[in-house]
Amino acid sequence: MFHLAKGLYNNWNRKEVYSILILGLDNAGKTTFLETLKKNYSLHSKDLDKIIPTVGQNVAQVPMSKSCTLKFWDVGGQENLRAMWPEYYPQCHGIIFVVDSTDRSRIGECNEVLQTVMMDEDVEGVPVLMLANKQDRPDAMEVQDIKQIFNQMAERLSARDSRVLPLSALTGEGVREAAEWLLIRLQRNKTNRPPQYR
Repeated sequence: MFHLAKGLYNNWNRKEVYSILILGLDNAGKTTFLETLKKNYSLHSKDLDKIIPTVGQNVAQVPMSKSCTLKFWDVGGQENLRAMWPEYYPQCHGIIFVVDSTDRSRIGECNEVLQTVMMDEDVEGVPVLMLANKQDRPDAMEVQDIKQIFNQMAERLSARDSRVLPLSALTGEGVREAAEWLLIRLQRNKTNRPPQYR
């Protein structure tokens, strides 16, 4: 009887853990987004003015509720590090792709890189959230213009959940909304990509 009660207790108290990849070109604001997200959920975070380019990865777990945790993998975006990205795809439950809205000269490169990510068979059916970062800056591209780029790809991706949201990782505007949008999609998609349980 004790073992049955213990089993029921453990099942009742287990947490769903979803793995999220944070991708994008270098200097898009991926690490700033992650650190601001941690601060939003009262976790220890780095000073934003002390963030340096990510070489390799940063990992953080953000408890969204008593029963659910999002595990974020912030992976370096330099061209020579992008070859590592596909190694993470089979285990991920969602992808956040951060775009520097002020870097008009690299928007074409950003588009190509995102297409490569989304066409990989290991991300089939995975929700993809594109964040138009640095919207606090006066030289930022309009979110509508960035949506046009993204929507052309989204039309070719059948029923995958995808969205473009405005963001200022530096000020925190849009950070919590991004996490909440993604959480809803991950839970809807859990029959397709089941979470880990702990």
